[in-house]
Formats: sequence, C-alpha cells, structure tokens
Amino acid sequence: MKIVTGNDLKTGAVVWWTGVDWSIHVEDAVDAGEQAEDIATREEAARRVNAPYVIEGEKTAEGVRPAHIKDRIRALGPTVRPDLTLKPADPTAGNWVI
Repeated sequence: MKIVTGNDLKTGAVVWWTGVDWSIHVEDAVDAGEQAEDIATREEAARRVNAPYVIEGEKTAEGVRPAHIKDRIRALGPTVRPDLTLKPADPTAGNWVI
C-alpha cells in the first residue's frame, strides 16, 4: 500500500492524500497504489503541498496508517517539550547542552 504525504504550504502541518484533496488526519489517507509517484509529482508542480513523497502504509481496523514507526510518529504532528530548554553548561563557556 502506498500513501502520499507532505506538508501544508501555509501552516507546515503534515498532510495526507485523500484521493481528491489533502487532510491533516492520517485516518483520511487512501491507498494511492501505482499512481502514488504521479500524484506526488502533480501536487508538487501545482504547489498545493510542500515536498510530497510516498511512504508504505498498512490497513488497520481504524483505517490506513503508516507502516514504519518514524512515519507514525510524524503523523502525530509536532510535539512540544516544555521541559527541554537550552542553557549553557557553564555560563562563561561557549558549550551548550539540552
């Protein structure tokens, strides 16, 4: 199964090809099959989405989902970690730690 994904040009949100348009919900994605590469090329040329590409997908009881864990994590959208801050290990040094 082939799923086409990319990023929205205005918001940068991860978007998924639904067969006719783009959705921010991975559950709306469809199997693009043999046409996946053509869809990605056409949509990028039309400037409807930024850097679309094809990933492997799988069917579940809830619908379609990315097959690989890195793509599943990407499907969750951006994460915010308020507990992570940049601060110098030693304020007088140029070394920075997270």
